Amino acid sequence: MSQQALIAAAAAAVLGSALPAVSYADVAFNVGAVTDYRYRGISQTRVKPALQGGIDYSSGGFYLGTWASTIKWIKDAGGDADVEIDVYGGYKGSLTKEVSYDLGVLTYVYPSNDLSPKADTTEIYGALTYGPATLKYSHAVTNLFGFADSKNSYYLDLSAGFDLGGGLMLTPHVGYQKVKNVSGFSYTDYSLTISKDFNGLVPSLAIVGTDNDNYIGPNNKNLGKAGVVLGVKYNF
Repeated sequence: MSQQALIAAAAAAVLGSALPAVSYADVAFNVGAVTDYRYRGISQTRVKPALQGGIDYSSGGFYLGTWASTIKWIKDAGGDADVEIDVYGGYKGSLTKEVSYDLGVLTYVYPSNDLSPKADTTEIYGALTYGPATLKYSHAVTNLFGFADSKNSYYLDLSAGFDLGGGLMLTPHVGYQKVKNVSGFSYTDYSLTISKDFNGLVPSLAIVGTDNDNYIGPNNKNLGKAGVVLGVKYNF
């Protein structure tokens, strides 16, 4: 597995990233579980465990994939969906020997979510990678996750992956989510993840949090509060 793929796999195993590692084999699968599905620092599962999995197809620089996770936040918001399904596609290439890029589109689908506005969200994204560091910008071309009048929200994040040897990876991350026209719900998130690849089996541990106290779940639980997330993922 390439260094970039290892970086993505380490982050996705813990953060529930909607962009799992894209293998440069024709087809790749992944399944896993986490003690809390954190997406951009916010718990999607009421700080409870989630089951996850995905499939990726690639040909040269082109890739397509889908990924899914169990969730709780739609029902907590009065809707009727208990799963998130992400569908994405794009192209990866190189600008120079040192700099690579990734351009694509991603749609988050919450079947029969019954929220108004709908929770379904589509973003276009672009990323540049230099050495161990990746800078990525994601732009919402629809309303963002059910927020009214939130089209053109964006997310900017910087992450890095340090190969410590023997399959051990250290992945720091910081990001900023701008929720347009919705006061009080923009925030900064952060995480630090360590993982180890045992021939495709990747256990991980992460510290994840945000600087926002406005994402509140049942029983006044702060869904963006700093916490520890354990995960395990198998790539095959």
